[in-house]
Amino acid sequence: MSHLRKVDHITYACEHASIEKWAWFHIEVEGGTLINRIDDVRPDDPDSSMKIWCIDFGDFGIALVEGIDRRKKSHVTRFVERHGDHACQHVAYDCHDLERFRKHLLANGGHPRGAVLVRHDGFGVLKQLFAKGYAPGDPTEASFPEYVERPRGNDDSLHITFSQGAGRSFYEQIENAFAVGDDEPLIDFSKMPKEWRVPPPAPRR
Repeated sequence: MSHLRKVDHITYACEHASIEKWAWFHIEVEGGTLINRIDDVRPDDPDSSMKIWCIDFGDFGIALVEGIDRRKKSHVTRFVERHGDHACQHVAYDCHDLERFRKHLLANGGHPRGAVLVRHDGFGVLKQLFAKGYAPGDPTEASFPEYVERPRGNDDSLHITFSQGAGRSFYEQIENAFAVGDDEPLIDFSKMPKEWRVPPPAPRR
């Protein structure tokens, strides 16, 4: 049984002064709708911060982030320096039951970045769990998955939404990981059963 329902949103990291051109591309060329624009998720932080602009496509969203460097370099800036402009930083997956998946992830050697974040986004309670990077190393340079559980319903207004509070919490988790030198990867493959074999392809639906 799959723990994941679908892709919820994709986050791209933009180099300095390029977030506007990528917003134009996703809005005017691809046909998305700008639903949120936060130009500074940590305006009171003297060290660093980021912008986050969110674009809705109905069944999924795109988030654009751009680093704001002050006394220190933003982790978004570090990611772009490593991977280039408009590089995919993370993909968020909508889960059927986030808490059940979190327990399953832990039981199989998975490492979340921090605790489950819970907030109300205007449509209901939203849960988010950020994981550690796919590869070991600098957490500011790593691509990683995010897992969410959104409100269920038939209301067409249940669009992809983001908030300054969520952006701040996400930002702080990576900044804190970098500060303490946490380079642990997402998954410990020693937990993979030695007898595991790739199953045959399932019939097409």
